[in-house]
Amino acid sequence: MSTETTPTGGRPTRLPRSERRRQLLQAAQEVFVAQGYHAAAMDDIADRAGVSKPVLYQHFPSKLELYLALLDTHCDALVAKTRAAMAATSDNKERVRAAMSAYFDIIDHESEAFRLVFESDLRNEPAARERMERAERESIEAVADTIMADTGVERAPAELLAAGLVGSAQTAARFWLATGRKVPRAEAEALLATLAWRGIASFPLQSESDGQVSSATE
Repeated sequence: MSTETTPTGGRPTRLPRSERRRQLLQAAQEVFVAQGYHAAAMDDIADRAGVSKPVLYQHFPSKLELYLALLDTHCDALVAKTRAAMAATSDNKERVRAAMSAYFDIIDHESEAFRLVFESDLRNEPAARERMERAERESIEAVADTIMADTGVERAPAELLAAGLVGSAQTAARFWLATGRKVPRAEAEALLATLAWRGIASFPLQSESDGQVSSATE
């Protein structure tokens, strides 16, 4: 396993390559969030991580590659949380709440990551935009698959419903953070879940065994 050397207190410290990579990504995230992508410099990131620029460039040949690596990490985590919310229970009301909670969980505990993904000054960069759009698309597909399986609604309307749910979760979570978390998180999640559920519950459940339709609230 390859390692890098970093001077610390006059003595070299060797880290496994994977651990060094995590350290550099964390430092980069702090700098990008504080300064924005365009104002951030590789010198700043190296200083924050406590490494030399050559060490930083050994892992990430450019600032863009470093930024895209961060986006990949956080976009994948967001999609995984959404899929987990759908798989955690067969109770659709709880699924709706869990989907809302996935976004609030990220923004509450990882607000820097959330800002990096949703409030970046690099959103118009094609490679960055593709990653953000992929994360949104895969989150919508995860919710749409559940809607289709439970209601028999076809893919196009199911995806539209899912986009509404995912979009409201993103927008509300961003507003909640920007306005200083004035509503307690649990209450905020419950309010939004109730709003979304009242709409989704109007679509009846479809029995997988005999095709009979029953109430979504049962």
